[in-house]
Amino acid sequence: MKIGIPKEIKNNENRVGMTPAGVSELVKHGHTVYVQHTAGEGSGFSDDMYSEVGAQVLPTIEDVYATADMIIKVKEPIAPEYGLVRKGQLVFTYFHFACSRELTDAMLKSGGVCLAYETVQPADGSLPLLTPMSEIAGRMATINGAYYLQKTKGGMGKLICGVPGVRPAKVVVLGGGIVGQASARVAAGMGADVVITDISLPKLHELSINMPANVNTVYSSHNNICKEIKDADIVIGAVLVPGDKAPKLVTRDMLKLMQPGSVLVDVAIDQGGCFETSRPTTHSEPVYDVDGIVHYAVANIPGAVPNTSTMALTNATLRYAVALADKGWQQACREDPALYKGLNVVEGKVTYKAVADVFDMPYEKLEL
Repeated sequence: MKIGIPKEIKNNENRVGMTPAGVSELVKHGHTVYVQHTAGEGSGFSDDMYSEVGAQVLPTIEDVYATADMIIKVKEPIAPEYGLVRKGQLVFTYFHFACSRELTDAMLKSGGVCLAYETVQPADGSLPLLTPMSEIAGRMATINGAYYLQKTKGGMGKLICGVPGVRPAKVVVLGGGIVGQASARVAAGMGADVVITDISLPKLHELSINMPANVNTVYSSHNNICKEIKDADIVIGAVLVPGDKAPKLVTRDMLKLMQPGSVLVDVAIDQGGCFETSRPTTHSEPVYDVDGIVHYAVANIPGAVPNTSTMALTNATLRYAVALADKGWQQACREDPALYKGLNVVEGKVTYKAVADVFDMPYEKLEL
């Protein structure tokens, strides 16, 4: 199969779809890999590193899309790429369709096969291709929240860990999944007073056993969230409904309960955000203020640490990429129910129910 790895063109997205080590494995399986010129530079991988493992370097993004049967990338195609996706071409990446009608319409029009990392799901309910980026985003959510808590960055001027004689900051984490756990562990390690919420009692039981002593668990009800955010210094939104829009757990009216200069970090922004006042931001302009509350809602948080992120992503995606290349997408998805669940838009049809429901579009169960 001809596999293309284009350069990411989303704002400050320095990750790349695959490391040279991953490309090497695809080449060993007999596939031809085309990498766009300088695609890996932001992650620390030169064109020569790809050439040395057997990849062919092409000069432009247009060349890569025009040549490849399968595109492997990191973020969803953006407007300049919409017209490059061909009918029947497989695009394997993060899509997060539920938060963009424009993207959904564009991919339907393209006739491409859109296999979304974030909905590949084995029988155990895990999300193996979302997990590595969730772990990074969760860790960075706390680090960035602490950074913007500084007075010089718009926050109230509080040190997350405190000092002897002065209490540390309070960090409230909404959601006890991969992002939430990563956020809470880093916050706890930095010495913060941490509260983590979830609607699953078994999850709360697990968290109460496995989390550090300075992490307390609270059931995620509206009343409890209102109570906890009143004296919170950082609130991290870490909820996820696979393939669907995130629920709005903090409304604009609830901001009135919060301390001026406190920080909201919305990691769920890829799925529409879990704060009513959230809107996607970029690494170049990461924060904005609403009613005295700092909002950080960067849609590609792991893009700030691309070397780590690209290696972690390739570790997770490689075996699926090899299966898709070796067998073709239909056979690979027929044999692997986890990959089948990744099919969101296929040749002009919405094949993932949550996406169809969000936009009130026809849903078609794909028969392979």
